[in-house]
Amino acid sequence: MYDVVVADARAPRDGRFIEKIGTYNPNTDPASININNERALKWLLNGAQPTDTVRAMLSYRGVLLKKHLHIGVLKGALTQEQADAKFQAWVDTKEGAITGKVDKIAAAKAEAKAKALEAEAAKNQARLDAIKKRQEEAAAAEAAANAPAEEASAEGEEGTAEA
Repeated sequence: MYDVVVADARAPRDGRFIEKIGTYNPNTDPASININNERALKWLLNGAQPTDTVRAMLSYRGVLLKKHLHIGVLKGALTQEQADAKFQAWVDTKEGAITGKVDKIAAAKAEAKAKALEAEAAKNQARLDAIKKRQEEAAAAEAAANAPAEEASAEGEEGTAEA
């Protein structure tokens, strides 16, 4: 888990920072990105230069788009209402894509779990069949071993009965 911070370029890598604006956890799927969008936008408008990784995270969260639209409003290229509508449309499509990915991952996990359960059941059934077959073979071998002894004792009894 990583902190997303605003730091002076002259500060050491793990040294002092000006403000913590969020966290990033790449171990989850999809990665958890919790950034204060308003503070990040403020720092970008003040001239902050994000690293490549943070730039990708800000783009994923829509902060860079919001900055772009804000600059367009300042230049008069579009109105604030138009910018807000464009940003909201982007947010809606982005949330739909994220939800679709999460649902797809959950479905894949459920399918993999079902397949593993099915494979385990088949393996257990094969073991039970093998045990049953060994027991039947042992019973047949025991019966075969007892049959000659019974025949021999039957012959011995016939011999004593005839005499």
